[in-house]
Amino acid sequence: MRLPERVGDQVRIGIAIEVPEPFGPRLQRARASFGDPLAWDIPPHVTLLGPTVVEPGGLEVVADHLTDVARRHAPFTVHLRGTGTFRPVSAVVFVQVAQGIAECELLEQAVRTGPLAQDLRFHYHPHVTVAHDVPDEALDRAFGELAEFEAAFRVDSVQVYEHGDDGVWRPVRSFPLLAKA
Repeated sequence: MRLPERVGDQVRIGIAIEVPEPFGPRLQRARASFGDPLAWDIPPHVTLLGPTVVEPGGLEVVADHLTDVARRHAPFTVHLRGTGTFRPVSAVVFVQVAQGIAECELLEQAVRTGPLAQDLRFHYHPHVTVAHDVPDEALDRAFGELAEFEAAFRVDSVQVYEHGDDGVWRPVRSFPLLAKA
């Protein structure tokens, strides 16, 4: 994972949809079983905004922005099913978002405006990473073992995660989706 450099007291954040229990812990254990060294540092999630550095004084501006974004989006269902990969471009295997793709895309576009505007390295593709930068054999195993994985859950909020000095991503604030469907 490429992380933007922090300077001084800057904070590294990410915005994501949490994969809830029992599915999140199951995917986290699977990721660890594939030998992914980041399995316990990154809770299972669907990224809306990758690692981003923010000045401490800018956190309230970001919170106001996310409050506005969340107010304009309604809760929705995410259905995860099967596996996919970004190989050969990137050594990643993921669980696919089969339902909720459009809602994730609209949220991602809205989050990535205003104080969080930034260009993407790759086109946005909602997914849940289950193996990253591990040997090909482990990627193959992840792809096969989770091929039948299936889960559905209601998304009623987005979370801000903060990257701690210990390398662990932790949810620090939730923004409820408030629009009517």
